[in-house]
Amino acid sequence: MKKLIAFLLAAVMVFSLAACGGGSPSGGTTAAGSTTTAGGSSSIKELRFVTGGESGTYYAFGTVIAQHATNTIGTKVTALVGAGSKGNVNKLQDKEAELAFCQSDVMAYAYDGTNLFKDEGKVENFSVLGALYVETVQLVAVNPDIKSVTDLKGKSVSVGAAGSGVYFNALDVLSAYDMKLDDIKPTYQSFGDSANDLKDGKIDAAFIVAGAPTTAVVDLAATNKNTHLVSFDEEHLNKLLASSPYYTKSVIKGGTYSTIAEDVTTVGVGAVLLVRDDVPEDVVYNLTKDIFENPSALVSSHAKYGEVTVEYGASMTSVPYHKGAAKFFGEKGVTVKTK
Repeated sequence: MKKLIAFLLAAVMVFSLAACGGGSPSGGTTAAGSTTTAGGSSSIKELRFVTGGESGTYYAFGTVIAQHATNTIGTKVTALVGAGSKGNVNKLQDKEAELAFCQSDVMAYAYDGTNLFKDEGKVENFSVLGALYVETVQLVAVNPDIKSVTDLKGKSVSVGAAGSGVYFNALDVLSAYDMKLDDIKPTYQSFGDSANDLKDGKIDAAFIVAGAPTTAVVDLAATNKNTHLVSFDEEHLNKLLASSPYYTKSVIKGGTYSTIAEDVTTVGVGAVLLVRDDVPEDVVYNLTKDIFENPSALVSSHAKYGEVTVEYGASMTSVPYHKGAAKFFGEKGVTVKTK
C-alpha cells in the first residue's frame, strides 16, 4: 500500500510540473527544427535557404553563403533551388523556408501587397537580413535614335514577360517620364527572347535587369556596333527614386561594354537576403555577421563577395530589418529600421 501511495504522489507531482511549465524544459518550436531553452537562448538545427535557378547567380552565391555559414555559425544552412523572387517570398509565407533571395522591388511589392502581390495581398512574416549587391535596370537599345527614355515613343520595346519583375521596372521608369505602355509598342518577352530579338533587329530596345556586365549585352555589342544603354537624366532619376524607394542610383562605367565609352546613369534593385520573423535573433545575428564581417577575404569563393559592404547591406528602407541583423549593423555604427 505504501508503494502504491508513493507512486500516486509522484505521478501527481509530474503532472503538476508539466501543467505549470507548459511543456518540457527544452521549450517549444520557434522555426523549422528550432527550439528555445528554458534559459531563453535559442538553438536551431537548420535554415532552409531558397535561392534561384541552378544556372543563376542567386543559386551559385547562395550555395557559397550557405556552406560558409554552416561551417562557421553552428547552424546548418541548406541552399535550395528557388523559383524567382515572387516564388521565394511565397516559400517564406508558407513556412517552407527560413531564408530567401529576393529583388528589393519584389520584396516591397510583397510587403505592401501591390503589383505582383496585388491579388494575394500583403506578405508580412519576413524582414530584411541584408542587401548584398545591385542588379541594374539596363535599357538596352540598338536603334541609334534612342538617346533618352522619351525617344522610346512609338518604338518596339520589350518590357519583360507579362507580370514579371522586369515588367514593373519598365512601368516605373516610363511613369517617371510621364509615359505609359500606350506610348510605345510593347512586347512581352523573357530575358533570352529579348536579347535574341535585339540581335535580330526585331525590336528597338529592351529592359533587362541584371548585374553589369550582362553576358547577353556583351554578345550583342560584339555583333552590333549600335548597341548602347540609355542613361537617365537627373530630374527624372530623382523623381523615380522619390516614388519608388526600393531603387538606388546606379552607374555603369564606360567600357563595361565594348560599344559604350561613357558612364551610364540608371537605377538598380538590390539582391536582398530575407529572413522569416520567427527565426531566433541570435541565429540571424550570427549569419549577418558571417556574411558582412569579412567579405573581401571570401572573394575567391565567389566574386559577388567583392560587392558586399556593410553600408549597402544596411541601405534598404522599404521593408524593416530583422532584430538580429539590426544588432549587427548597430555594432558597425549603422541604424536600421526594425518592426
